[in-house]
Amino acid sequence: MAHEAGSADTVQCPVCSGDFEASEINTHLDSCLMKHAETHALSADRGNASESGPPYKKTRVSSESAKGEKSDSLAATGTPDSTGNRAFSVSVFAMFQSNRSKAPAQGERSAFFCSKQGGPAGAKGAKRPAPEEKEVSPKLQTCGSGTAGPATSLLDSGKPLAELMRPSTLEEYFGQNKVVGENTLLRSLLESQDIPSLILWGPPGCGKTTLAHIISSNSKKSGAARFVTLSATSASTNDVREVIKQAQNELRLFRRRTILFIDEIHRFNKSQQDTFLPHVECGTVTLIGATTENPSFQVNSALLSRCRVLVLEKLSAEAMGAILGRAVAALGLRVLGQPGDGSGDRTGDSDGGTPPGRAGELSEPRVFIEQKALDTIAHLCDGDARAGLNGLQLAVQARLGAARLGQSKPGSTSQDVLVQEDHVKEGLQRSHILYDRAGEEHYNCISALHKSLRGSHANAALYWLGRMLEGGEDPLYVARRLVRFASEDVGMADPAALPQAVSAFQACHFIGMPECEVMLAQCVIYLARARKSVEVYKAYGNVKACLRSHRGPLPPVPLHLRNAPTRLMKELGYAKGYKYNPAFSGPVEQEYLPEELRGVDFFTWTPSDP
Repeated sequence: MAHEAGSADTVQCPVCSGDFEASEINTHLDSCLMKHAETHALSADRGNASESGPPYKKTRVSSESAKGEKSDSLAATGTPDSTGNRAFSVSVFAMFQSNRSKAPAQGERSAFFCSKQGGPAGAKGAKRPAPEEKEVSPKLQTCGSGTAGPATSLLDSGKPLAELMRPSTLEEYFGQNKVVGENTLLRSLLESQDIPSLILWGPPGCGKTTLAHIISSNSKKSGAARFVTLSATSASTNDVREVIKQAQNELRLFRRRTILFIDEIHRFNKSQQDTFLPHVECGTVTLIGATTENPSFQVNSALLSRCRVLVLEKLSAEAMGAILGRAVAALGLRVLGQPGDGSGDRTGDSDGGTPPGRAGELSEPRVFIEQKALDTIAHLCDGDARAGLNGLQLAVQARLGAARLGQSKPGSTSQDVLVQEDHVKEGLQRSHILYDRAGEEHYNCISALHKSLRGSHANAALYWLGRMLEGGEDPLYVARRLVRFASEDVGMADPAALPQAVSAFQACHFIGMPECEVMLAQCVIYLARARKSVEVYKAYGNVKACLRSHRGPLPPVPLHLRNAPTRLMKELGYAKGYKYNPAFSGPVEQEYLPEELRGVDFFTWTPSDP
């Protein structure tokens, strides 16, 4: 403080509030602090004599004074000194103590907080209660600290298990070896802190946000970049501009880059995405966007050209098994049914059970889980780690809740909890079907259905139909596509296919789901087994190509093909020379195309390049 006020004429003493010359402030502070300490000592003596004063407040003690150290140790225990007077603390301003070591400072800080948590100095020499223990993070609690085990402490933390188990390093990041595995380009860039602008595209629960958190953790440790997180579901353009403004200041003043993570970036419209363009281009911010939608349709092409798109795949069952195994170890669960596991004892064997000497008391039950239950979660969650971990949490919580209800009855004792496959299935109900009626999977599934029908594979066509209907697709949409298929791919090879498809569409319109699923299945099987012909589709495609590639005005309709309802039209030559086909017994030689197109056969004609 003295150095900061050196330019002023006088400096105010923080103890007595007096004004002194800057060159004399340090000498004055030494004497002023001693006088202040003596005043506190006298006040404490009077308070001990009368035993009617208010409780005094303990303060920090200087490590440079032996007397202060003695008082500090006495204050921590709450006992009086040899003279019968309660020890006092001397006020010291840390800004004047630049050479204090860390260890004494920590000891003084502990003593200070202990003295604050003690009771009032009403009774001379009375022992003060021990300070309360600080609250420990659920991830750091163990069974040895009480009756609650790791499973209880983690599950009762109020957060989803998927959030608690979010990896913080690439070594704990499973299932995306093609993208960030060993010896990959991106892995090398992440480890060297040379992070390019990225668009992370993948299904829900595959690790997009987790990968961004790992990048954030590495950036904070190295201090090479500042990491900012926004969500497109709640952030506005003003929020983005504010972050960019701060990034410009960070880069100009501290030469520190800013990494901006935008979750659900596809929720930003085109104009909002344009906000990033100049700043990503010049390197003001490094953009990392996460999306479940196809970036080709949902992200500006100009922004895509400035970012690298990383496709994160759906997690395999093996990757889900590793993720669930890590969660089981953190929860302290015992896994039953593993190969070579004859006793069934697993992680946390020494932590659970009833402690010695407490056979008659209630304690937290031990939790077991079958390996088959874990395998079921890995397959039912459909590659969604978030759904799998939260499903595990739901099953364990349900079984623990039932066990606690049983323990609350009189005379009950602690019993082990077993999570079985049926409990997991009850929590998940059914397989989590990844399908979005307006997203990427919508077009992927209908394309797969169409191609399976074209390949006459009725079995696969039924599967893709069920995948769409069970995912919540509109049955009328599927029926319309089947009507289209009946003409496009079956056509004249089986003319009855079109009436079959139209009937299916009408049936879906009349009765709706779920009854109409059988009609759609019948139509799908019929179309898959029918003979195929694309003659109609190709011929009409040639006609469109001919019309679009024609240069100049289109040729006029020949006069003999025109209608002549009036006398004037007949005089102009309309319908002149037309041969009425039913009036002839055999084929009629007559031109029906414009003169420029005579001899063109659209069934065999190939359009030339314009």
